Amino acid sequence: MIDREKLEHAFKEIIEALGDDPNREGLIDTPKRATEMYLEQFEGMNYTNDELVMMFDKTFDGDYLTDSKNLVVVKDIDIFSHCEHHLALMYDMKVDIAYIPNGRVIGLSKLARIADMAAKRLQLQERIGNDILEIVKKITNSNDILVRIEGCHSCVTARGVKKRSKTMTLAKIGNLDLEVLR
Repeated sequence: MIDREKLEHAFKEIIEALGDDPNREGLIDTPKRATEMYLEQFEGMNYTNDELVMMFDKTFDGDYLTDSKNLVVVKDIDIFSHCEHHLALMYDMKVDIAYIPNGRVIGLSKLARIADMAAKRLQLQERIGNDILEIVKKITNSNDILVRIEGCHSCVTARGVKKRSKTMTLAKIGNLDLEVLR
């Protein structure tokens, strides 16, 4: 669990380390506000993948969808995350999830919630995709899942090389390929 008190104290120390006065008018409540923001942005750190499976395990009978001609695709799920190497923002991220039902169909909004919670951790883009895939597999029991993520990383755009770019990662099991996302 995230330690609210420790986090608020750390933000006050960061302000001091930057050479500013955490007691000046514009900064008095900043540690508290920043803590609230971090509690929201890192909510996923409070849960393991198995706990997320339990939270979002809302499926419907999909026996009529068990042949490989049936495909579920949810595209362009907006997420953001924070790079574990620099604590930098990963932004403008879009997640596409495709799977072939294997007797169980997950509620579509649950796919967006899973993507959101997997991203709300100190992460690597590659791990976000793998976490989503693992959670979706455990819920749907599908053997054919594809998770594509594309996004920008401020550790590339705002520091170091300072070049705008997009990173695309793909996590998959089974026989689905990128064509299903077109």
